[in-house]
Order: sequence, then structure tokens, then C-alpha cells
Amino acid sequence: MDPKFIRNFAIIAHIDHGKSTLSDRLLEITGSLTQREMQAQVLDAMDLERERGITIKAHTVRMMYKASDGHNYQLNLIDTPGHVDFSYEVSRSLASCEGALLVVDASQGVEAQTLANAYLAISNGLEIIPVINKIDLPSADIPRTKEMIEKSVGLPADDAVAVSAKTGLNVADILEAVVHLVPQPKGDPSAPLQALIFDSWFDPYKGVIILARIINGTLKKGDKIKLLSNGREFLIDSMGVMTPKPLELKELSAGEVGFLVATIKNVADTKVGDTITHVDRPCNDALPGFEDIKSMVFAGLYTVDSHEHGMLRDALEKLRLNDSSFNFEPESSVALGFGFRCGFLGLLHLEIIQERLEREYNLDLITTAPGVQYQVKLTDGREIIVENPSRWPDPSEIEEIQEPIIEAKILTNEEYVGNILKLVENKRGVQKNIEYVSETRVMLTYELPLNEIVLDFYDRLKSVSRGYASLDYHLAGTWISPMVKMDILIGGDPVDALSLIVHRDAAYDRGKVLVEKMRELIPRQMFEVAIQAAIGSKIIARSTVSAIRKNVIAKCYGGDISRKRKLLDKQKEGKKRMKRIGKVDIPQEAFLAVLKVGEE
Repeated sequence: MDPKFIRNFAIIAHIDHGKSTLSDRLLEITGSLTQREMQAQVLDAMDLERERGITIKAHTVRMMYKASDGHNYQLNLIDTPGHVDFSYEVSRSLASCEGALLVVDASQGVEAQTLANAYLAISNGLEIIPVINKIDLPSADIPRTKEMIEKSVGLPADDAVAVSAKTGLNVADILEAVVHLVPQPKGDPSAPLQALIFDSWFDPYKGVIILARIINGTLKKGDKIKLLSNGREFLIDSMGVMTPKPLELKELSAGEVGFLVATIKNVADTKVGDTITHVDRPCNDALPGFEDIKSMVFAGLYTVDSHEHGMLRDALEKLRLNDSSFNFEPESSVALGFGFRCGFLGLLHLEIIQERLEREYNLDLITTAPGVQYQVKLTDGREIIVENPSRWPDPSEIEEIQEPIIEAKILTNEEYVGNILKLVENKRGVQKNIEYVSETRVMLTYELPLNEIVLDFYDRLKSVSRGYASLDYHLAGTWISPMVKMDILIGGDPVDALSLIVHRDAAYDRGKVLVEKMRELIPRQMFEVAIQAAIGSKIIARSTVSAIRKNVIAKCYGGDISRKRKLLDKQKEGKKRMKRIGKVDIPQEAFLAVLKVGEE
């Protein structure tokens, strides 16, 4: 097709602003699906995506549209994930487009993720079309939303398209805006091949399926291709486009978006952001912006029944086939047996993986407290990276510890600013900026340690702001912190799965709360159980689960006190002996208590 009739665009929005519903309406209007094939959230294939109302995997769809000027246009919609954990995937999807629809909820206005994605689109040089959605709601305020778009994002909003994706009102105007405002692709079909991978997944019958945008050159069925990041070579078996059903084609040329199947067995070979070129006529340079995705949050996954360990390994390997950003390695714990230390992009990613394992593979899992990677400089000059408390070096060998920090942007109503400032100060935040983006909306910019974010920050932010705060963050380097490893001892024995790496100043409070919580959760035994929090050999907090006592003197009616004393002393001896050999049964809730610390 002539490139001047091709338009590539993405839809970007905050979570729950109507992105998937809008893409449904666009598919209906362009006739890509019949009424019978239509269902809510067509592009969200996973049950989890539908239930939570979030997009986890990027999807693409080609729509043919006859515009008001009488020409037929090929519109390639690239759907993007909405959550901060997947911001790299969003950036690669945006690099595949020339334009973007910035969807803003008319009742909620601009949120943190709206801003973050808008800035990503601007940095990629995209033409941005503001779309104000949900105008059918009684609380919709179009003039205020336009003002917020102009003030906070810096985009002119006079020509913003006001629509209702749910009812379909004015949605056809969006297609006209895309046709007239989004520029045509610039690539040269005769140049050496350059194609950008923006997603890939594993199909049990075909192997890895790649979604790619052809920037320059032409790709044909049977071509031999090379991936620039690892030099691997493959032969193209089949290719085509999603309409949203797969439709096979013989070739894709510059400006087009489609899928490729090329006998690739491993998703890890096809990294998001990588460049594809021909083996016999390679391009000179890789496309800019490629980086290896690094895990930010680490947690241990264990099965409740130890004999299911093999099933967990199989399930993790199958999940990794579809998600190259997730990685795992075996580890063992004295308390929990054999398990795996897993790396995730963020907390939502962790939740999704855990839920998919439990649902799709029928596993009962225990997750240890999530932690982050620390760069530890030792006294002998070596530097090591530690993400697991069990590998924490001896304190006498540590010279300094660098912990990762993030730059967080929090958007909220002005009445909640005081509560939020108190929360971020408690989390060791350093203020960078406070600005009013409208008369009542404030944007706070803070530097925060990633370690403080991974436990309960998001939940507490929502509760102190009554749900009126949104958060966006990105990694911003490291700073030096006095971090220590805190062990939890139960009955004098350390339980490795409950160990935490905490800031020295917060260790006493965290330890005190944790042992109190454990005391409520660990059932009473026939002997007294001591629960202690310790840093090295120093005990910083203790609480005791008292023993269950049997009334041994119930059978003594009257008589001399020495008879009663004799029975009580006999019981005391028995308790002492039991304590020496007694084992404490720790329930699953106790391991989850680590995650809940600080909620009170």
C-alpha cells in the first residue's frame, strides 16, 4: 500500500480511563469485527486483564477505514500496557508509531500515568491527539479537563475530541483526526531492512511470534533474518497482520506493522526493542532506544506442599516462555524447603505472575517479602550485588551500601497534600518539587528509596488520599544508606524466610511491630515460645507466646501445700525438657505478616 495512506498510532492513558473500550469502538466502526464476534475488551486476551481492567500485553490490530476524503486508509493501532511496571514496553510501542491518542477521563482529569505516557510520546516525537472520554457521565467536566491538559501536559486542547467510548458518541471523529493529523510513515522500502520488535510471545505450535514495525526496507516470506542484539539468524516461515484475527501475507514493507514466525524456540532471543535486519544485506546501525530489561523487585516463591516443587518449576518455565522480563533461579530455605528466587519488573508484575501460577497451574504458593538489589562495597575493594537477605555479607566486611532510588511523581487534590507529605517523609523521601497543575491539583516530585515502595507504599498512598492520588515513578540511580539485615528468631532459631534488609534507623520500629504481629499469628504450644528480632547478635525486640497450661492441681482436694508444690515442680521440669526438643509450627499467615508491617 502507498505509505501516504498508512497511519500508525497508539492509545495511551492512565489505568481505567477507557483505553480498551475505545479500541473496541474503533474496531466496530471500521468493520474489523462483526457484531457476533464482538465482545468487551477484545484486545485484552487474558482473564486477568479483563477482571482487573488493565492491559498487560501489547496488542496490534490493522483496520481499514474509508475517510471523508474518499480514500481508503490502513490504520495500525498499537495497544500499550497502562501500568508503570511496563513503561519500557510502552516506550518501544510508541517508537513504532507516528501518532498517539492521549485518552483522559472527563470526570477524573489528568493523572500521573497520563503525564508519564504523554512525556514518553513527546520524547519520541509523536503527534498527540487529546481525547476526552466518558462525557456521558453526570460528573464529566469537559472545560476543566481541557484546562488540565493544557496546563499539566502542555498540549493545546481546543481541538480535543470529546467522546463516549461506551456509547460510541463522536468516536468516528477520532478516526478522521488520526487520518488528517497523524503523519504518514517515512521509511524507504528499497533501503536495507530495519524492523523494530515491540512484543513477542510463545505459541506451542509455531514457536515465538514477533510483533514488529518495519522502519525501512521490505520483508518477504522465506527471507533469512538476523537479530542485532545477539546475532542469532532465523528463516521466516510465515508473516502477516492482526485484523484482529491473524491474516497471512507474502510481504511487509516500510511503514507497516505485522507479525513474524521464524522457527524461534526461545522468547529470550527476541528482546523488546531489538532490531531485525537481513543476513545478506544488513543495515549499518541498530535502531536507538534498545536496552536489556532489568528486574527491579525480587521475591522468593515456595509451594505450601513441598512435593509440588517440580510442578512449580515446570509452571515457571512455561510462564517464562511468554514473558522474557521475568527470571528465576532455585533457592532453598530451612523453614520453607525448596523454592525459587524470582525477579520482577515491579509489584504489579509480581502479583500477576503469582496469580497466574495459582490459577493456571493450581498451585498453593507462599511468597516471601519482596526486596530490591543492593550494591555492596566490601572492605577488600570488591563490589557485589545482593538481592537475597540470605546472601547478605558479614557486617564487618561491608564498607558501604548503595540502594536503588526512584523519582516519584504523585498527582493529588490539594486537601490531601499534608497526609501524603507525612507518608513520603516517613518513607525517607527527599522533596524535589511541588507545583500546582490546576487550581486544585498538585504534583509532588520526590526521590524515594525503592526498598520503601515495594512493601505497602501504594496501598497507603491510596488510603491517605482516599483514592485521589496517582503515582508514577522511574529509576533514578542509587544513594548510600546504612542498611542492615534483620533476622527473626523463633524459639532461638533464625527463620531465614522472614529475614529482611532494612534501614538501620527504622530497624527497631519494624522489628517491634513484626514480633508483635508474629505473637498473634503463631499458635500457642505446650511450652513458651520466644519471638525475637535481631541484627547480627544484638536482640532489638522480643515478644513471647505463653504456653498452654494444664491445671495439674485440679485433682488435689485440700491437703498439704507441699503436695501441690510437688505436682507444679514436676510440670515445670516437663515444660523445660519440651522446650529443649520442641519444634514450633509456623502457619502460612506468619510469612505474609512481613508484607503487612506498617499498615497500622
